[in-house]
Amino acid sequence: MPSRLPDFLRFLTSVHPYDSLSADQLSALAEKFQIREIVAGDTVYRFGDQLEGLYLIHHGQIEVRDGNDVPVSLLGVRNSFGERGLTRDGIAVTSATATEDTTLLLLPAADFAALLASHEPARRFFDRSRATKPKQNDLATSRVDTLMARNPMTCAPEATVQDAARLMRDHRISSLCVIEADSLAGIVTVRDLSGKALAEAMPLSTPISAIMTRDPLTLSPSAIGSDVLHAMMERRIGHIPICEGGQLVGIVTQTDLTRYQAVSSAELVSEIAHAQSAAQMAAVTARIPQLLVQLVAGGNRHEVVTRLITDIADTATRRLLALAEEKLGKPPVPYLWLACGSQGRQEQTGVSDQDNCLFLDDAVTEADMAYFTDLANFVCDGLNDCGYVYCPGDMMATNPKWCQPVRVWKEYFSGWIRKPDPMAQMLASVMFDLRPIGGTRSLFEDLQEDTLKAANANSIFVAHMIGNSLKHTPPLGLLRGFATIRSGEHKNTLDLKHNGVVPVVDLGRVYALQGKLTAVNTRARLEEAATAGVLSASGARDLLDAYDLIAETRLLHQSRQVKRGEAPDNYLELAELSDFERSHLRNAFVVVKSLQSAVGHGKGVVG
Repeated sequence: MPSRLPDFLRFLTSVHPYDSLSADQLSALAEKFQIREIVAGDTVYRFGDQLEGLYLIHHGQIEVRDGNDVPVSLLGVRNSFGERGLTRDGIAVTSATATEDTTLLLLPAADFAALLASHEPARRFFDRSRATKPKQNDLATSRVDTLMARNPMTCAPEATVQDAARLMRDHRISSLCVIEADSLAGIVTVRDLSGKALAEAMPLSTPISAIMTRDPLTLSPSAIGSDVLHAMMERRIGHIPICEGGQLVGIVTQTDLTRYQAVSSAELVSEIAHAQSAAQMAAVTARIPQLLVQLVAGGNRHEVVTRLITDIADTATRRLLALAEEKLGKPPVPYLWLACGSQGRQEQTGVSDQDNCLFLDDAVTEADMAYFTDLANFVCDGLNDCGYVYCPGDMMATNPKWCQPVRVWKEYFSGWIRKPDPMAQMLASVMFDLRPIGGTRSLFEDLQEDTLKAANANSIFVAHMIGNSLKHTPPLGLLRGFATIRSGEHKNTLDLKHNGVVPVVDLGRVYALQGKLTAVNTRARLEEAATAGVLSASGARDLLDAYDLIAETRLLHQSRQVKRGEAPDNYLELAELSDFERSHLRNAFVVVKSLQSAVGHGKGVVG
């Protein structure tokens, strides 16, 4: 494109990953692009076509549809498309049509392959798989913003020694940062109070500026744990203020380092298992957000993080059951406490309500029910105290409907399967995620297998469950390929739960139903579906990669919120993402929507 090369060079420098090329590399690559003018309504390529190369939108708009002719994405300027097929076998897995007059830049397939082979940033950008991250959850390699305490206690230079001592006592801290004219002027510690003020018999009215350490050593939030350790050892200090842009943002103390090393899922599980009350457990579960931050910062995969966090909820539930029995006495008949929802699937994050139920031995009598009512109230109240809030939909063992003999539960499931109305679909969707937590597990074993077999045999029920699974759709739309929430408290954000992970959770449940698979965890369901032939190998690979990225993005978002001192949620602002991250997240949503379309169109082995 010699005649328009300067214009296209400027354009390419605004698009990732081309902006990472050197001037010479970019100039050479620009020469290889071909210009394609597409009239509104014309097709760029169809599903199953041999792809000519990678397409980059210079001007205009392209609608991408899957193999079932269902729209999956609407792309605008600077968006690429065609890479999914190119990186597999060169065959288009979607179709692309111009919705308005469009100018495309086409990088031929051979040149695209050469770019991936020679340029790491491009290879990472177009690689749809999720590379395994090295585990780094040791203290020395963790970032300081993971270790530090935020919003440290401060005082003015004119504060007195007595003022400082009272502040430290009342807040149970060992240091104060001294702020003057909005900047860090010094730091004073308990050792300063004892070694200087007390030892020298200074008056209590002595200003803190007389004993503080002026211009103390500081580190930035991007420093790592080894920087802290080395500084403390070299200078024989136990407190390091953390500053960013000249402003105090945190402090790291020896206590913080000890706490960081002590916060592990095993430690929390141990403390909860020996707690004597819900209040004691609540003090332990309050540390879960910090555990989340550490696990994410340590490079742990999302399914490991959520499994470890769920283990804590399981332990809390079992401990509450034990405490309930201590208070109420021996249960009159065997029972089984089960969790559904995210706890049932072992997928809890930093935000979780409770979903649970009770299976009772069929020998239970009406008189026995009072015991189980009290037990359910004790456990659910305790879980709420621990931060697992009451289920908004009342899917809890405290609801008499969900505290029943096994024979009633069998009637529930058989009724839902026989008459799959919308309520039955919803209830079945929740209850297919049941997992035993505490009690007599044999009460559930036959029910799960028999229910899967009966549900699989009823094609009408399966069809209704498929329809129910398609109610949550990925947030694909006009704004940079995303459809954000339009109004309300979370306006202009992406809901990474209901429009992110839930569509994949629903697909996994359908595959489990189709294949009579007993796994409850979503990732395990997808893997078993591929092994059983319910999901094709390529479809499973794409969907697992997409799910991993979406779930990982959700955890990273929650981790960032915790580090900012905020309560974690599922609502992501697009400004949090780089263009690189947006492109990969959009591609992940496209994969999910394509697999939803395949299931919705009754494909046998989807993907």
